[in-house]
Amino acid sequence: MPALIRRPFVFLRHGQSTRNLERRIGGQHDVALTPQGEEEARRARALLGDIDWSLVAASPLQRAYRTAELALGRAPDRVVDGLMERHWGELEGQAIPETIPYMSTPAGGESWEAFVERIADTLNALLEEADTPLIVGHSGLVRAVRWLTHGTPAGPRSANAVPLWIAPEGTEKWTIRALTPADLRQPARP
Repeated sequence: MPALIRRPFVFLRHGQSTRNLERRIGGQHDVALTPQGEEEARRARALLGDIDWSLVAASPLQRAYRTAELALGRAPDRVVDGLMERHWGELEGQAIPETIPYMSTPAGGESWEAFVERIADTLNALLEEADTPLIVGHSGLVRAVRWLTHGTPAGPRSANAVPLWIAPEGTEKWTIRALTPADLRQPARP
């Protein structure tokens, strides 16, 4: 199993998308934000907009890219294909099932292992490059990070446009929780 470099980052899931509103799997379908999603992204600006980010990287899917623009008042520094949501194959566009089959490979889709490896490789490259970057993407990223740091994708679904602090704790643990202004006053790595 790949491992994440033990450095903190901030994650922002996109605002409500048309697929979220319909309770359907968005996957790599490039769907827009709803008016509510745009407003959620604008509200995130209160916490994120005045920070001099070392790097802002966003998924190329418009729901994430547009969230970054609205939350920051500017375009992200970089669009990164590796931050795209998992490809759910034939499940994309279908109603979200009561139990989501994270560990199964959907017909025509991306396996869990390939998805987690893609997310780990992408995050590690960004963490090597920048101190505490802002990553704007999709809920699957948090599931992959939970798998990498806690051994399970289980946990609460990340809320739309609510910044998360994802950081190592001690020598082995990780924290994933709502971002606070104090988190960003942490000393930079040497």
